[in-house]
Amino acid sequence: MIMKKDYIFEDARIRILETGLLTRADFEQLLAEPSYASALAYLTDKGWGGPDAPKNAEALLEAEEKATWDLMEELLPGSHLLDTLRLSRDYQNLKAAVKQIYTGSQLDAARLFAEGGTIPPAEIRRAVEEQDLEKLPEAMAEAAAQAIEVLARTGDGQLCDNILDKAALAALLQAGEDAEDPVLKDYAVITAVSADIRSALRAARSGRDGETIRDMLVEVPGLDLSSLTEAALNDRQKVADYLNLTPYASLAPALSRSMSAFECACDDLMIERIRPQLYESEKPGPLAAYVIARENEITCVRLLLSGKQNGLPEDVLRESLRNSYV
Repeated sequence: MIMKKDYIFEDARIRILETGLLTRADFEQLLAEPSYASALAYLTDKGWGGPDAPKNAEALLEAEEKATWDLMEELLPGSHLLDTLRLSRDYQNLKAAVKQIYTGSQLDAARLFAEGGTIPPAEIRRAVEEQDLEKLPEAMAEAAAQAIEVLARTGDGQLCDNILDKAALAALLQAGEDAEDPVLKDYAVITAVSADIRSALRAARSGRDGETIRDMLVEVPGLDLSSLTEAALNDRQKVADYLNLTPYASLAPALSRSMSAFECACDDLMIERIRPQLYESEKPGPLAAYVIARENEITCVRLLLSGKQNGLPEDVLRESLRNSYV
């Protein structure tokens, strides 16, 4: 009989680390900082970036992302428990490889490829460059072959992106369904809902027809894709009206205001769903929730720092504020 693993030590470690997460008061203080430099200083005073904290935002945020995943490697050596949270980077790297190789992009590879996925970026690029797609997971290989064929035949980079984005969401939803903990399923579903709505509206604005838009979207529990497509062909308010008829009605008021408010509301919904993990123990949920919470605060900090750097007014930046996990 195989003994089911408990997570007593790992969860105890997470309980300690949660005390270092940014609170809503921290986000408010960042918003109130008078300059980009002072906002960076506030974060380094909170321990972001470690003792040798980088002096620019992107390096600081990359250091925090790396620290989070280094911690997970330490706590869960060789585990695939949190692969659901890493899949998007694999498909981001697949998209970068296809574009770089089949469009002759001269962009620096360091700017195109992201570390932290389940497959090293170099392996994905090599499989695409050598046309040896069988080295990739089956679903990824099928999506890559379709995207490459479409790009070669039509030269339509947006259509290529649509194919790979849809495949990424389908893989994410399947991983969430198969995951050991329901936190990961919630993460996958909310991510897919947000992506479907944003994709439908973006495609409608660019003049895509209903059939094309419908084909771009991935099946998500609680969303009728034909109804979403029809609403998107009208305007954003019609999509908000449709959302009011779904399990995601709490997102509708934010979508009525703006797309940035909607993205914030999706992140807040995810935080609301995972917050019960603060009181769980001996389960993998608190580890997944901690990583999601870190991603949420890094997203919020990135938007605030970018806004400070570009001189955006406080009322605009306030729309970027996410709810904190703690």
